[in-house]
Amino acid sequence: MRETLEVGGHRIEIELSGPEAADHVVIFHTGTPSAGILFEPMVAAGAARGIRHVAYSRPGYANSVRQPGRTVADCALNVSAIADELGIDRFFTVGWSGGGPHALACAALLGDRVIAAATLASIAPRDAEGLNWVAGMGEENVQEFGAADSGQLIGFLDHMAADYARVTPEQLHETFGDLVSPVDVASMTREFAQYLSDAVRLALSRGIWGWLDDDLAILHDWGFSLDEIARPVTIWQGGQDRMVPFDHGRWLAEHVAGAKAQLLPDEGHLSLTVGSYDRVLDGLLASGD
Repeated sequence: MRETLEVGGHRIEIELSGPEAADHVVIFHTGTPSAGILFEPMVAAGAARGIRHVAYSRPGYANSVRQPGRTVADCALNVSAIADELGIDRFFTVGWSGGGPHALACAALLGDRVIAAATLASIAPRDAEGLNWVAGMGEENVQEFGAADSGQLIGFLDHMAADYARVTPEQLHETFGDLVSPVDVASMTREFAQYLSDAVRLALSRGIWGWLDDDLAILHDWGFSLDEIARPVTIWQGGQDRMVPFDHGRWLAEHVAGAKAQLLPDEGHLSLTVGSYDRVLDGLLASGD
């Protein structure tokens, strides 16, 4: 079920799926660029474990009103307000790719309201000490972040969005280009490719602004310190990831206090999530209090 909420004076689009009488809730942060929609097999894995899923479109994506200048930390206020509107007291939170920092922000800033968090192929801070941030990234991402550094990000995203905003499942592999490793290509079944293309098209249905603001938020100060995280966190990362290289996950696992590391050398950016999500949920349930 998809609906729009008024939270903090802003319109945020959410999607809810899974059993209404669930024992637990996962608030899911999708990647960049992506609308807040859910992949049915992941929802089914949650339902089998008594978990209901909530995803939301970050400001500027789909029907969520843009908040120019937003930081990663700002998502915590939106997530808290969404949970209030839905009558959710405590919850798990999961962030995939560009959603990873947003899950970490919730773990840092929402205290005991977050039971536990997990990141899937999350990007690390741009100023991460000792990390060669772009090493191992596919060429498209190197160009994208280079455009941001040179003040040409809007033009670059406009160019990319010309293909992304109308991408079909059959075109997805070609559109992703150098960003997908062989293991990720193999994971792109018809069903999964349909989900990914739907999420990207919906995200960009009102323009590039959510994508732009995501990039700027990720590249600049996140608005919180990893040292503030006191909730259980598990960092999942694949060694065949060309969107967010393996060393990002390794760095996060070393710098989030008490984090559990699930560093899987044979998985990619896509295969990690679609192939391991049942284990992600089991890990959340096991680490919850």
